[in-house]
Amino acid sequence: MGSSELRFADAQSVADFRTFTARARANDDGGMRLVGVGRVAAAYVRTLGPTVLGEPLPTVLGLRTMALGEEADVDVTVSLGSVLDRLARMPVDDVVFPVPTVPVTEIWAGVLPPRSGWSSAGEVPCSALDQAAKDGIAEVARSLPARAGAPLVSSARAAVWGRPLDGAAGPVPAGAAFGAFSLGFLAPDAVATIHVNGRWSRLSTARGHVLVRTAAVL
Repeated sequence: MGSSELRFADAQSVADFRTFTARARANDDGGMRLVGVGRVAAAYVRTLGPTVLGEPLPTVLGLRTMALGEEADVDVTVSLGSVLDRLARMPVDDVVFPVPTVPVTEIWAGVLPPRSGWSSAGEVPCSALDQAAKDGIAEVARSLPARAGAPLVSSARAAVWGRPLDGAAGPVPAGAAFGAFSLGFLAPDAVATIHVNGRWSRLSTARGHVLVRTAAVL
């Protein structure tokens, strides 16, 4: 049986986890796959992904890792709301996080990116990612009428976020920029590294990772 709690290394790690979770929920009120192995906790969330069958939109995940003060054995998928509720109930400066007990089903959480086998594919300035995200958000908004139906929204999102990211040396969809922007991973004057592994690509900064799985080509 896995651990029922995560003991973070310090209060700052808890604060980082809270900020990450709040940003993720503001973007997509879904679930989180929380994995604690040894003295590291990894929190995966989805920032973009297909909403209808056959939508050619890449699956874009955010990943934040945090240090733990004790060994852990946790692997659950729970709602972002339940994580924030547990964090809100923790006393000030407490580092023990009670893992939510009610699991949720998230299709994306069943296929996580590989932990090894990544190849370097260059880098891209965080300023370029920031601009790409803002331009993409504005483009999607401009292309939609006031009462757009689901098919039109799907088409607009796929057209903007599924195309290649300008300025990136590797094969990274523009949706990765949105993921990094929405989760607060972009720092001024910093650079994001790019790695690839099969259908997966990864943007990494000091603040976190964005992992993108492109749609299969039939």
